[in-house]
Parts: sequence; C-alpha cells; structure tokens
Amino acid sequence: MSRWRPHPGIQIKVLGLAFCNGSLLCMQVTTDSGTVKGVRPLGGGVEFGETRAAALAREFEEELSTGIRITGDWMVIENLYRHEGQQGHEFDFAVPVEMDNKALYDIKQTSIADSTMAAVGWFRRQEFEQRGWRLYPDGLADMIGDMW
Repeated sequence: MSRWRPHPGIQIKVLGLAFCNGSLLCMQVTTDSGTVKGVRPLGGGVEFGETRAAALAREFEEELSTGIRITGDWMVIENLYRHEGQQGHEFDFAVPVEMDNKALYDIKQTSIADSTMAAVGWFRRQEFEQRGWRLYPDGLADMIGDMW
C-alpha cells in the first residue's frame, strides 16, 4: 500500500465542487492505518504551463473519465496542514462544476487511482460531521456553506 505524504514545497491545486441533492462529491482522506479522517473534493495539481481550468478538466478526465463545465467563481485557500507528521503547504483553487457524465450523479461510491486508491462518493455535510470527519482543505466548508 502506497503511503501519501505532502510535497516538500508549495503546491498549486485545483478542486472541483460537484453538488447533487445536498451532497458534495469527495474522496476519502485516510491515515496510514486506513482510518478515514476526512474528505476532500476531487482535483489535483496544476502542471507547469497549464491553466487552473485546464488542470481541473484533466483531473476529472483522469479520475472519473468525464468532462466538466465550470459553473461559478473560483475561490482560493492557502492550506497549511500536517499529514502523518509531515508539513504540507498548498494554494487550493476551488470552483463549482457540473460533470458531463450524468450517470456519475447516481453512484453511491467508486474508487480512483490517485497516489493511493481513494474511495469517492457523495457526502452530506451532516454525514461526515457525525462521523468526526473533516472537509479538507480547512476553511472550505465555511466558504461553500451557502452552496452546500
């Protein structure tokens, strides 16, 4: 099993906020032992020379084999965090999206091959709060409160 660790430098990430019936499409974030500690919207890193919109489209194509349409304004969060004892530092650009493959709105759970195999599904805010999970990056839940 691959163990994900934060990159040792500053990263630029993009996150797609796909909503459906009061739920947000997210991947589970786990500890090395496999315990779920939270969820994070789908997305990934911006490559050199790539726009944030192109990076987000590429990530959704790679992860779910679907195109997307951006439906709102970009938000940005400076994300300083620790994972398994290591420091991470990102600038996360998040934006509401609609997915072209409408069948994805009906899935309960699937998995994607990221740096590790990640479980992906639709999560209601109350559901993960009841489980003691967090929405990553920190601060995103407050930013999208009216949408979610």
